[in-house]
Amino acid sequence: MSRKFKETVLVLATHNLGKIEEFKHLFGDVGFDITDIGQYSWVPPEEIGQSFWENSLIKAREATKSTGMVSLADDSGLCVDILKGAPGIYSADWAIMADGSRDFDIATAKLIKEIQRSDSHKPYTANFVCSLILYWPDGHFEKFEEKIEGEIVWPGRGANGHGYDPVFLPYGYKETFGQMDRWDKNKISHRGLAMKNLIATCF
Repeated sequence: MSRKFKETVLVLATHNLGKIEEFKHLFGDVGFDITDIGQYSWVPPEEIGQSFWENSLIKAREATKSTGMVSLADDSGLCVDILKGAPGIYSADWAIMADGSRDFDIATAKLIKEIQRSDSHKPYTANFVCSLILYWPDGHFEKFEEKIEGEIVWPGRGANGHGYDPVFLPYGYKETFGQMDRWDKNKISHRGLAMKNLIATCF
């Protein structure tokens, strides 16, 4: 049986301000405090997992160890079928620059180059995956993972969103993630779907 969250504080295991804002928006009005790991002395752990949920578990577990409170972490990425699931768990790594910053224009250019090298034909089917881990101090955790299917389009369209959003067109829609209103996208996105399941189950 799934465990219910009954605590007074939830820690978001991320330094990403945009992601923090999205989480708070998806939770809406709640009867507990939502804080983030940036308020504590926490160095993001090395993500050595072989899957989205394993990396999410690493982050949530370490955040809880640092704070002594229940933590929520996610790991997400883009999986392109013709590239055998790449960039997958390395989606953010493809954007890392020599100085440690991230440039997703470069990452997207690499993505398109790899697709073109594959000598495949459209549509370039793909999916976005989000894995969430809700972790308690006693080691218990709840896992939620969702995906949204679509295809890669090039040139990219739209300046909204982040990462690979401009080149991802979800099935059944005429707008890429980069063209959609941010909050409309969150209603159908991989993170939005995972959060809906998590909230229904544990809150």
